[in-house]
Amino acid sequence: MIYPIVLYGDPVLKQKARDIEQGEIDVKQLAEDMFDTMHAANGIGLAAPQIGKSIRMFVVDGSPIEEEGMQDFKKVFINAEILEEYDDDWGFEEGCLSIPEVRETVHRPEALLIRYYDEDWTLQEEEYEGMKARIIQHEYDHIDGILFTDHLSTLKKKLLKGKLSSISKGRVQPGYKVRIPN
Repeated sequence: MIYPIVLYGDPVLKQKARDIEQGEIDVKQLAEDMFDTMHAANGIGLAAPQIGKSIRMFVVDGSPIEEEGMQDFKKVFINAEILEEYDDDWGFEEGCLSIPEVRETVHRPEALLIRYYDEDWTLQEEEYEGMKARIIQHEYDHIDGILFTDHLSTLKKKLLKGKLSSISKGRVQPGYKVRIPN
């Protein structure tokens, strides 16, 4: 099932999502639906709040990125907790399916240690660096109610205000199914 992607301005994107209880939902089916939704929109990551579900789950698939090690980077993260972020901050231009047609440079630590459950409810603790870490950090922010635009300077936010307002009113044509905020 392909879900509509929630656009900027919807309150669900600014809420801290709640943990999922094992057996509460079919996480394997939801993960499959989230991957289908993300791929239909040509994304590399998607968090449950972006499909209107305020739960701590996100999926990533780095295979579209032509960088060594990204082809097999396809994972499901449930009830994730970043335990540590380290190494130097580095800037990279990010975009977001919930904020189409906006891309800005965001600075994030280069590496992280994360604990999460996979789709089989197996507890994992792993380290990631570079682009893998960045994708995880971006999606992790979503389950904490943080958008990449929240990392921008006050000036950048002011410059984007009109564009963000237009997105929240549905005045955007991203080429995939969206849900416009009320």
